[in-house]
Amino acid sequence: MDNEKEWIVPSETGVAEEANNEAAGTVAVTPPAAPTEDLRVLVEKLRGEKDALTDRLMRKQAELENFRKRMLREKEEFLQHATADLIRALLPTLDGFDRALRHRDASVSEQFYQGLELIYKELMDALGRAGLVPLETLGRDFDPHLHQAAETVEAGEHRDQEIVEELQRGYKLKHRLLRPAVVKVAVAAPRPAAAEPDNKMTS
Repeated sequence: MDNEKEWIVPSETGVAEEANNEAAGTVAVTPPAAPTEDLRVLVEKLRGEKDALTDRLMRKQAELENFRKRMLREKEEFLQHATADLIRALLPTLDGFDRALRHRDASVSEQFYQGLELIYKELMDALGRAGLVPLETLGRDFDPHLHQAAETVEAGEHRDQEIVEELQRGYKLKHRLLRPAVVKVAVAAPRPAAAEPDNKMTS
């Protein structure tokens, strides 16, 4: 009959397609959830641990560098001490060369002294490469930090406190005093005492 409602039963295929379309239309990408309080706490904890480890690493590196510098300094000081002891033990030999070349015996051939000078020069060159430096004395002003005055003489033609003779040579090892020079120093002659005025009244 025309007035009767027609009931249309959809097919299974149609129902499935409609369900699929409806499902496709309602699917949405869910945004990532905001970090929770626990996650923030964990991040802060990890950041603090990282900073602590970084600080510890920097401290260890500084300690290692300080240790390396200290070992190098101690090694250098040990070598300098050993060198100083060896050279100090050789100073009497150098003094012997100085005396032999300064006070020559006329009865000894000149060739002997030439050979002695050559040996002395070679020895001084070797010690010089190790840092030994003789002190300059003659004509210099007396310095109590470098010189030891064994005798004084009136100045005369010399300046006051001028070194006029070297009795024993002094040496430096690089920049450190190894042995002071023993010297003779000129001093100014004492001034004569001024005559006292005569206060007696003449009668």
